[in-house]
Amino acid sequence: METNLLQKSILYLEGVGPARSILFEEELGIKTLGDLVNFFPNRYIDRTKFYKIAELKESGADVQIIGQITSIQSVGTKRKMRLVATFTDETGTMELVWFRSTKWIAQNLKTGVDYVIFGRASKFKSTFSMPHPEMELRSHFNKSLRTALEPVYPSTEKLGKKNVTNKVVQKLIQSLFLQFQNRFQETLSEEIIEQHKLVSKNEALFQIHFPQSQEKLSKARLRLKFEELFFIQLQLLRKNILRKQKIKGYPFQKVGDFFNQFYKEYLPFELTGAQKRVLKEIRKDVNSSAQMNRLLQGDVGSGKTIVALLSALIALDNDYQVALMAPTEILAQQHFESINRMLGDMPVKVVLLTGSVKTTARKEIHKSLIEGDLHILIGTHALLEDTVKFKNLGLVIIDEQHRFGVAQRARMWKKNVLPPHILVMTATPIPRTLAMSIYGDLDISVIDELPPGRKKIQTAWRFDKNRASVFQFVREEIKKGRQVYIVYPLIEESEVLEYKDLMDGYESIVRSFPKPEYQVSIVHGKMKPTDKEYEMQQFATGKTQILVATTVIEVGVDVPNASVMIIESAEKFGLSQLHQLRGRVGRGADQSYCILMAGQKLSNDAKVRLQTMVDTTDGFEIAEVDLKLRGPGNLMGTQQSGVLSLKIADIVKDNAQLKMARYAAIDLLKKDPNLNLPGNKDIKDTYREIDRKVGVWANIS
Repeated sequence: METNLLQKSILYLEGVGPARSILFEEELGIKTLGDLVNFFPNRYIDRTKFYKIAELKESGADVQIIGQITSIQSVGTKRKMRLVATFTDETGTMELVWFRSTKWIAQNLKTGVDYVIFGRASKFKSTFSMPHPEMELRSHFNKSLRTALEPVYPSTEKLGKKNVTNKVVQKLIQSLFLQFQNRFQETLSEEIIEQHKLVSKNEALFQIHFPQSQEKLSKARLRLKFEELFFIQLQLLRKNILRKQKIKGYPFQKVGDFFNQFYKEYLPFELTGAQKRVLKEIRKDVNSSAQMNRLLQGDVGSGKTIVALLSALIALDNDYQVALMAPTEILAQQHFESINRMLGDMPVKVVLLTGSVKTTARKEIHKSLIEGDLHILIGTHALLEDTVKFKNLGLVIIDEQHRFGVAQRARMWKKNVLPPHILVMTATPIPRTLAMSIYGDLDISVIDELPPGRKKIQTAWRFDKNRASVFQFVREEIKKGRQVYIVYPLIEESEVLEYKDLMDGYESIVRSFPKPEYQVSIVHGKMKPTDKEYEMQQFATGKTQILVATTVIEVGVDVPNASVMIIESAEKFGLSQLHQLRGRVGRGADQSYCILMAGQKLSNDAKVRLQTMVDTTDGFEIAEVDLKLRGPGNLMGTQQSGVLSLKIADIVKDNAQLKMARYAAIDLLKKDPNLNLPGNKDIKDTYREIDRKVGVWANIS
């Protein structure tokens, strides 16, 4: 079918009036003939077998029967009215029953002619009945595009109420295929089709809607999944290439006094092999004239901050300023303190800017930035304000980048004439499949090695009945001079309930760990920032041994002496959150422990989450399990879940096709970066069309 025909409204099809076209758009997002062609079934029913009424069994299975209606009558009154038809074949009789649209159905049913009926037959007393059967005159059935496997399309409650049944959708798609005689434009090159043994676009679309066998359906699905993933990868990879060609950055051509002095005299520990490798990748990026756009992944405690600081010192050596943006005040404060501590008495001016900084101090910060004597500015969203202007911003480091929206990150670009180099960091490991699809346009660095001397955190899963022995273990750890976190879940639906749970837990802990032998701090979202800060400091300086908190401590607290993390109602937490919380301990040289307290009644998913935590401390392994449990949309959160609204592919299940598609796209761009070769014309045309329609891919990172 020609591309311009695919862009026509579905009103172009017989059987779709204005009201129905609005319904299709609102309920299914179908506006054009192209949308309808790409509206794929989500399952199939085997329609090869016909049953006789005498063969029916009480299994409640879907069956298909040929027979005739011999009588029709309305039974009951008003709301309890139902339409009952007697349906007969040569072996027996059954009833067909309708509870809705009975008047319209009664007017359209014919007696004495052959029908093909399909539905779920159930037995009442000695008679079989079929409620709301799918029905088709046998004469029509024999003429239609018939398949062994009948497609079942996604639907909604509203479509059902408006009588837009699966049969209606089938007929519309059938009409479309008959009208255009299977003339769909190819989207891939002959070379790719042959290399990956794919069927043609025409064959794939026909077999996905009208499969003639399970084997042909499988080939159609493989082709369409490959194509969908291929064009996503092509967009991401081309975007990366074009950005490097077009978006110029500041070349940091020297490594000077700041970097060298810190590396020789102030570096607190020997860098791991992974940290050195990542630093080399960053140095290569910032030394070129293209703007760096790199994602730095590293598990909790893997040492991302030291890599960020060393990158910042390279910027300083080249007379540029640095901004480090964190999602919360606690995390910004932690970065500020740890960077200042590591820099010692080096002549580097580091300042903290958050929402709670007073106006007078703010003005001083703004002045220092513009004059250029402020080297590194650390802060929260406050850095995005228009009043924050730099003399020469060369590097922006964004921590826990998934907490910032695209528009927010873009505002940092505008702080200078040329866009600064961007280093985004995350301690939330991203599965490879998701990284290829969401961040496929970014260069990715991974710190996959923990600093030497760190011991693996031991994780245990315990029930409420084990609480006494858990508390005894806590007493023993405190005797050794260690400290303990006890975390309660954040119940978003009910702040009142969350607060009550926390306070009940706090009172119970204070009773179990009484003064003066034990000191207990508490931190939660309802406290004033100054009170929260005071309690955190009490714990950080060792004046309290136990910190009872909600998930406000998920990021931002670094107490090497804390060796035990107890997570209450652990079944209510997601895997990545459990992993982040566990990462609050194990920061010193002592053996650390994470204890997951859970109720007795657990869902299967909760059991998988808790068992995964016990089995592994590898963040990437945990992220893969999380992806399988929650799916890509939920894993990315609302900021980016819409990005992966794929029509047929599934990046979790179709991992092999994703890799195949990515390597095919890489190979194609190596040979023909601008898609100008005659053999790639179909790819180029399709690419342009997708790029025109789907702007989201241009803004992911």
